[in-house]
Amino acid sequence: MSKSKKKISGASLRHAFEEIIWPRKSLIGLGLVLILLNRLSGLVLPAASKYLIDGALSNTPAVGDDPLGLTSMPDPNVVLGAVALAVVLQASTSYALTMLLSVEAQHLIANLRAQVQKHVLQLPVHVFDNTKSGELVSRIMDDVEGVRNLVGTGLVQLVGGTVTAIVAFTFLVRINPVMTVIALVPLAAFGFVSTRAFQTLRPAFRERGKIRAEVTGRLTEALGGIRVIKGFHAIDKEGEIFLEGVMRIFNNVKTTLTTSSLVTSLGTFFMGMASVLILGYGSWLIGQGSLTAGDLVSFILFLGFMIAPVIQMANIGTQMTEAFAGLDRTAELLGWPQEDDDPARIETMPAVEGHIVFDDVHFQYEEDKPVLMGVSFEAKPGMVVALVGSSGSGKSTMAGLAASFLSPNSGRVIVDGVDLRTVKLASYRKQLGLVFQEDFLFDGTIRENLRFARPSATDAEIDDAAEKAYVTEFSDRFPDKLGTVIGERGVKLSGGQRQRVTIARALLADPRILLLDEATSSLDTESEALIQASLDDLLRDRTTIVIAHRLTTIQRADLILVLEGGEIVERGRHDVLMGMKGRYHQLSTVQARS
Repeated sequence: MSKSKKKISGASLRHAFEEIIWPRKSLIGLGLVLILLNRLSGLVLPAASKYLIDGALSNTPAVGDDPLGLTSMPDPNVVLGAVALAVVLQASTSYALTMLLSVEAQHLIANLRAQVQKHVLQLPVHVFDNTKSGELVSRIMDDVEGVRNLVGTGLVQLVGGTVTAIVAFTFLVRINPVMTVIALVPLAAFGFVSTRAFQTLRPAFRERGKIRAEVTGRLTEALGGIRVIKGFHAIDKEGEIFLEGVMRIFNNVKTTLTTSSLVTSLGTFFMGMASVLILGYGSWLIGQGSLTAGDLVSFILFLGFMIAPVIQMANIGTQMTEAFAGLDRTAELLGWPQEDDDPARIETMPAVEGHIVFDDVHFQYEEDKPVLMGVSFEAKPGMVVALVGSSGSGKSTMAGLAASFLSPNSGRVIVDGVDLRTVKLASYRKQLGLVFQEDFLFDGTIRENLRFARPSATDAEIDDAAEKAYVTEFSDRFPDKLGTVIGERGVKLSGGQRQRVTIARALLADPRILLLDEATSSLDTESEALIQASLDDLLRDRTTIVIAHRLTTIQRADLILVLEGGEIVERGRHDVLMGMKGRYHQLSTVQARS
C-alpha cells in the first residue's frame, strides 16, 4: 500500500487506530466514559454486600480490613439506596452505550463497503477477467463486517473490562492480599492459554474469508449459468462442488469454534478453581477470626468482577482478531492499483473529434502469446471502420484498446493526437458509446436501462432513442411499455430485443466515438433490417469501429480491416476487397453460401 494514498489497514494496531479509531475519538471517548460509569456502578453491589451482611450479623465494625476505609457501619437504607441507584445507572449507560456505538459501527461498515466497492469498480479490466465476481462481492460485503468490534461495544468493553479488573483487584488486595495471590495463579494460567489460542485464530479467520470468497464466487457463477447447468444435467456435479466448498468453510469454523470454546471453558474452569481455593481458605480464616462472612462474600463477588471481564476480554479478543483478519484482507484489496494510479495518466481529454490512430500496436494477454502484432491504421473523424476476421484474430482486443480497457505492450493508440496511456480515463470514456458482444442489462425497467447511459436524459429523449433503435417495436406490445421490468441481465427479453436496447442506450449517450462489438450478432433477419435502418442515424458524424461476422452489416464502411493471426492482412472498401479475391472475398463467399 502506497504511503501517498494510505488506506485502512488491519495489519497493525497502529494503522487501525489512525484510520478507524482516532477519527471517531470524540464518540469513542464518550463511549469510554459510559463504560466506566457502567462498570464502576456494577462494583457497588459487591462493595455493599460486606456492610449488608456484617450489619445484619452484628452491629460492630468488621474484623478484617475495610475495603472502603469506613470506621463504622453505614445505615443499611443508605447502602440499599446506593445499590438501587447503581443498578439504574448501570442499565441506562448500557442502553446508551449500545445505541451510541453499535449504530456508529454499522455506519462505519456501510461507509467501508462503499469505499471498497468504489475502489473495486476503478480496478483495471483484467482484474475482473481473472477474478470471480462473486469473490469480489464477498470481499466487499463480508471482510469489513468485523470492524464493528473496533468502533462498537467490543473496543470499549475491552477497555471497560480492563478498568473493572484493575478496580476489583484493588479491592481484593485491600480485603486480603494472600487470597488475592491465590486467585491470580489460575488467572495467569488462563492468560497463557488465551495468548496461545489467539495465535491460531487469526490465520484461521483470514483463511475463512478467502474460502468464503471462493465459494461465493462459484455460487454466483452457478446461478448465472443455471440454464447451462440444467441443459447439461450438471446439477449433481455442481452440488458436489458447492458441498466441497461449504465443508471447507465448516472445517474452518469448527477450528475457530473449538479454539474459542476451549478458551471460554478453560476460563470457567480456572474461575471455578479459584473460587474453590478462596472458599476453602476464606472459611479457614473465618474460623480463625481474622475474616468476617461479609468480607468473604464481598471478596468472592469482587473476584467474579475481576475474572468475568478477563474471560469476556478473551471473547472480545477473538472478535478483535476476526476484525483485524478482515481488515488485513480489506487493506490488501484497497492496495490493488486502480486504472488511473498510473503516474503517466495526467492528461484530461478535451472534447473528442474522433481522430483515431493505431501506431504499430502489439498486445498480448499472456507472455509469449501475442494477440496483435504491429497493427496500424487511421480513422478520421466521422469514418466507419469495420473489423473482419475469424474468431481469435484480435478484433475484440482492438476494440478494447480503443476503449482504453487495455493498453498496448508496445506501440500507441492515439485519439486526437493524445496517447491514451496518458489520459485520465474518466475524461475519455464519458465520450464513448459502447455496444458489447455480451448485451449486458441490469435488473429493472427498459427505461431505467436506457437512462443508465445518460442519467440526465429526459423521458422524451429516451423515447426518441428507443424509437430510433426500434425498441418501441416490441416494448409497445408490453402492458407497461418502456416501464416493463426485464429481470436480471434482461433475461425476460429475447437476444435480439436485448441487443436493440443496448444500441438505443448507446444512441442516447450521443458519443463522439462509437464501438460496436458484434452489434447485430443476436438479431434475426427482420430485426437486423430494422437495426440497419437505425444505424444510419447512429453512425452519422461519429467515428465508429464496427466488429461483425455478418459482412452485410459493414459493406458501407469507409474502411474494412481484415485480421488474421493478429495482423491486418487486407484493408480497403468492400468493392475493392471483393475485387482483390483474397481473404475478405473468401469470407464473404463462404457466408453467402450459408
